[in-house]
Amino acid sequence: MARRIFFTAGIPTIMGMSVFVISYIIVTRNIAEIPPSSTIAISALFFLLGLGGLSFGILSASWDKEPGSFFGIENIPLNIERAKAAFKPASQNFDEKK
Repeated sequence: MARRIFFTAGIPTIMGMSVFVISYIIVTRNIAEIPPSSTIAISALFFLLGLGGLSFGILSASWDKEPGSFFGIENIPLNIERAKAAFKPASQNFDEKK
């Protein structure tokens, strides 16, 4: 899970932060004029990618003792069902297991 989160959330988040630094360097050295709205929009896009990657990393986690596959896509439906069950009242979860 940590490896998937690093690649799918960490890298886009780092890129989202680096957009500000790169934009600052480009503007202060008079290489190009970059509107602040473009910097914010590109950074927001990377942060949204990071948020999606974080969700994917958590939902694709295998809670079994054996490691899952590289992408872990087979664990997503199971983890979504577990998350839905966690928000139901305890009595409703108990009735379904009978």
